[in-house]
Order: sequence, then structure tokens, then C-alpha cells
Amino acid sequence: MVRAAIGAGLGLLLTGLLTLLLAGRIGSPAGVLFAPLGASAFLIFAVPNSPLAQPWSAVVGNGLSALAALAIAPLGLDPAAAVALSVAAAVLLMMAARAMHPPGGAVALLLALNPDPAHGLGLALYPVAAATACLVLVGALYNRATGRKYPFRQPAEAGTHQTRDRAPDRRLGLSAEDLGRILADLRLAANIGPEDLARLIGAAEAEATARHVGGLTAADVMSRDVISIRPDTGLADLTRLFLGHGFKTLPVTDESGRYLGLLSQQGLLAPHGGEATAREMMRTDLRAAGPAMPLAPLLALLADGGQQAVPVVEGDRLAGIVSRTDMIGALAFALSR
Repeated sequence: MVRAAIGAGLGLLLTGLLTLLLAGRIGSPAGVLFAPLGASAFLIFAVPNSPLAQPWSAVVGNGLSALAALAIAPLGLDPAAAVALSVAAAVLLMMAARAMHPPGGAVALLLALNPDPAHGLGLALYPVAAATACLVLVGALYNRATGRKYPFRQPAEAGTHQTRDRAPDRRLGLSAEDLGRILADLRLAANIGPEDLARLIGAAEAEATARHVGGLTAADVMSRDVISIRPDTGLADLTRLFLGHGFKTLPVTDESGRYLGLLSQQGLLAPHGGEATAREMMRTDLRAAGPAMPLAPLLALLADGGQQAVPVVEGDRLAGIVSRTDMIGALAFALSR
């Protein structure tokens, strides 16, 4: 919430400055921020995954809505009729161009309520489309800098291993084309994109699978006799442990058993000096689980390719570890019942 709020305010501030600079370039008397841009900012910064917030929808939607109102203005209609016809035309144009952006309706209404003979068709380009484009630019930079994908590409980009294969938990499901067709048939494409729908279906299927295995938790399936390593363990000893036990991951703990991080075989392949230790090679950003965590979130963590294993901690102490092998065993047991 704080991320979105700061982004919306910062986006409008920078957009105002950018439109002022643009105004000087094109000889316009001033940069202009118009009221519906606040609604555009909400979509771009609060719900950047929404199809309604994507750059094409925002820039083209607001621009076409301005064109619609400007085309109706010379008819000299009663204000109420002008507003109704302008908004109706804006909705029609946005839907026809597949550029549905709710603030566009407000753009058309605003211009219909303020018919100014000085308003030429250039108004649709500046400040309406130009200011929206500036906001989109700031939104793309800010969202990416704060961990959100915007523009949100649909379907998803390259998989975890940078290959064309779909994620393991998506290979038996519907394709992006199938999902897009379903959304189009249900007329929901403006509300949710195929990639979001795929994630929703995947989470629902993981939850259903977890319920099928009888309410098992991390404590039920985890390995308890865990071989852990100290942060100062050297490269030679780490290689020996991986080869000797056939593990793909090793948890790192201190002398008191406090969990510090997770080291994978992949970590050994990264360039390191001969004196490198587990401390330099381990990862501390991977998710851990509590003993009571259900299998559904564990399945999600292990299925997306981001983690080979999930450490199970009580407080800050390592209690066990759930590997993909542990998970496959639990699922095989459940399916055999």
C-alpha cells in the first residue's frame, strides 16, 4: 500500500515536471495535469498487472476519449446531452481499439463539461496523451525499481531456466492461448490477463492437491536428520559433502543450530576464490517454512524452480528440511491411498 501511494504521488509530480518541459519544447504556454490523470495513476501504481493499466490502454484510451469529446463539442448540444454522447463515444472507441481505460470516460466528461472553442484536436495529443505517456514512463521505471512488473507482459516471459519450456507446474494445464480464448468467451479479458489467470488456477490446483493429501504439514514430510554446515566450511569440504551424500542443498547454521541460509550445488558452480566458504556462497533470500505450514504453499515454492528445498525452522532454529524428493514421496503416498 505504501509502495503504491508513494508511486502515485511521485508519478504525478514527475509527470507535471515532464509536461512543463514538453510544453517548452512545443511552444505551449504551460504543462497541464488534468483530473482523470489521478485515476490513471491509481491503476498504474496500485494495480500494474491489470489489463486496464497497461500502456496501450492508458495512453490510447485517454487520447481517444479526448478525441471523442472534441468531436462532439462543435455540435452545440445541451451540456447533459453532450456529456452523455461524449462518454458513450469514448467507451465505443476504447472498446473498438482494445484500449479500455476507465479514466478515459472521465476525460471525455471533463472536456464535454468545459467546451472551449480554443480546444483543437491537438488537445488530445497534448496534454492528454502526452501527460498519460509521461505517467506511464514514470510508472514503468518506478514499478520495476520496486519489484513489480510493468508493463505486464502476457503471457509470461522466459521460464526459470531461460528456456522455452513452460514452468513444470504449468505443462499439463491450459496454454496461454487457451486461457486467452476462455477470457474472451466470458468477456473478462478487460479484468484479468491470461498470466494472472494461470497463476490463479495454479494456486487453486495446489490448494486442492494439498487438501487431497489429508492436511499434511511441513512437519509431517520434512527430513529431520539434517546434515548442516557451518558458515566457515571451505570449498573442499563442501564438495565432499555434496558428493558423499548426494544432496542438492545443504542448510547453513551456526554452532547453536540457528538457521543462516541455504547452499545449493549451483552455488558451488559460481566463480569463487580457492578460499571461498559457505558464507560467501549461501543464499539468505530463500523462503523458509514453519512446521505447521500446509503443503499447498510448500508445493508452490518447490514447483516454480526457485528453490530445491525449503528449510523448516522453529523460531530461528533449524528443525528440518523439505526437499523436492520429500514432496514427491508425500504426493506418491497420498495418491496410492
